[in-house]
Amino acid sequence: MALIVYWYDFICFAIVAAAIVASLWFLLRRERGCLGIDDTAYYSFLLLHRSKGLGSARLWTSCWRRLHPGWLLFTRSTSFLSMAALLAWDVIKWDASIFVYYTEWTFMLVIIYFAMGIVASVYGCLIYSNKELTLETGEDAVVEKVGVEFRQRLGVYGYFMQTIFQTCAGAVVMTDIVFWLVIVPNLSNAHFGLNTLMICMHTANAGFLLLETVLNSLPFPWFRIGYFVLWSCLYVVLQWIIHACGFTWWPYPFLELDRPWAPIWYLCMAIIHIPCYGAYAAIVIAKNSCFTYLFPNAFVKSYNPNLFIKPNTAISVI
Repeated sequence: MALIVYWYDFICFAIVAAAIVASLWFLLRRERGCLGIDDTAYYSFLLLHRSKGLGSARLWTSCWRRLHPGWLLFTRSTSFLSMAALLAWDVIKWDASIFVYYTEWTFMLVIIYFAMGIVASVYGCLIYSNKELTLETGEDAVVEKVGVEFRQRLGVYGYFMQTIFQTCAGAVVMTDIVFWLVIVPNLSNAHFGLNTLMICMHTANAGFLLLETVLNSLPFPWFRIGYFVLWSCLYVVLQWIIHACGFTWWPYPFLELDRPWAPIWYLCMAIIHIPCYGAYAAIVIAKNSCFTYLFPNAFVKSYNPNLFIKPNTAISVI
């Protein structure tokens, strides 16, 4: 192996392994534990076939009353195209080796989320314009229309879309905090150099995701921080693997294993996941609290599963 392992590196390995085990245990406990819960606020994607409402409607509806789902489609498409262009620019400038950075991993994940959001919004626009689905026909007609099997598939799709959204949120906060507060003040490393592209990438990821958060009606449960932790652990483990195979340069100094204080860095990076995810959760809470107070007639923080409305009737999320 090209990677030299010191005794203190086993502490780093233990920290990452503990984070993976704890996240898996927490997620399995919460996701499987929801089987007996009838509330579909967070679990309708996983158990859509058992829920009383068509919970997947939150994928394409906005938290703002009378806002056509086409507006969410427009913002998601704009975000997707803009971020894809920035990533293409990055790859053209530095080649595919740029994906050694966590920033590019997170950037790609956000792009994948917006791509999934576009598909969901297109479907939502079709549902919105379908004159056969009205409030008078009720939910039974909706179930008969789309079919149980299709609803289950849509539920799985929505579950992954929501999970990616929550993973992106924590990862983007951590990426930008580390970049602006740790890396930029210490740009003595020859591999780093602040330029327009780097500034755009480390502002666009947060900006487009915040715009999406202001418009969408997706929940943000705390327990799915586990997916965020697993995402970061996957990146770290792959870094270990490529260095064991001969890659000698570390993209981030705090990941280096040949330093006696490496366990302290790894422990700090493990702990920082909590405030990063919590910061975005606080943004979602602030959105629901402040907008409900400032715009009581236009904003709603919960959603109505009976979202299929009459033609020419403004959409409402109650």
